[in-house]
Amino acid sequence: MSKLKTSKSISKRFYITSNSKLIRHCASHSHLLQKKTSKRKQRLRKKFCVNSRDLGNFIHKLPYIS
Repeated sequence: MSKLKTSKSISKRFYITSNSKLIRHCASHSHLLQKKTSKRKQRLRKKFCVNSRDLGNFIHKLPYIS
């Protein structure tokens, strides 16, 4: 059987913590920042865990990371 390919776009955007949680950045923090409040931009700087319901989709795309 051939090797499974890792999705390179996902491996560049996400990483896994020591507790096997997938970490992602928030969207909407790269452009059009003038109309967003400073409180909203501050909140968008943080990193978040991927929801447990969506985790299965990412695990298939990252076979050798976990």
